[in-house]
Amino acid sequence: MEIGRMTESHRTFHRMPGDPPPREMVERIIRVDQAGEYGAVRIYAGQLAVLPEGPSKQAVRDMAAKEKEHLAEFDRLIAERHVRPTALQPLWHVAGFALGAATALLGPRAAMACTVAVEEAIDEHYAAQARALGDDEKTLRRRIETFREDELEHRDTALRHEAEKAPAYPLLSAAIKSGSRLAIWLSERI
Repeated sequence: MEIGRMTESHRTFHRMPGDPPPREMVERIIRVDQAGEYGAVRIYAGQLAVLPEGPSKQAVRDMAAKEKEHLAEFDRLIAERHVRPTALQPLWHVAGFALGAATALLGPRAAMACTVAVEEAIDEHYAAQARALGDDEKTLRRRIETFREDELEHRDTALRHEAEKAPAYPLLSAAIKSGSRLAIWLSERI
């Protein structure tokens, strides 16, 4: 996602034709990030409902706890800044849980493959947001950068749990990344 252009020397947001105004851009960022963290919580809930006890399930519990912290922060920002949440939240409620449960039904490695794919899509997304936010939004930019680091740690945890050994890993990963990118695009706008 590319949101406008910034000059490196000034860190000033420059709108391009068709770009949303700065306030709308920030609202979109908060809306989509709240939706994404909500979706992550739901994915992990689906996985936890299906995965057998063991190291992978404990790793999912730990990652889910961090996602709940992220969600609480974006819920706070939604309220504080009077941002309309995505109208698609009921869909993400069901789709997130279903994705988590379906991948966990394929086994712990597939559940971890789901985490890798989602976190790689989120990494790209958060990196673009951090680049787009200027000095007027330093606090939000820092928060996004911190959450991005957490998401990369989740990806690394999933890789340590043999995500790449999941059945049909390249296909599974590509499908989940594409779905994540579509969910991001839709949640920004709807």
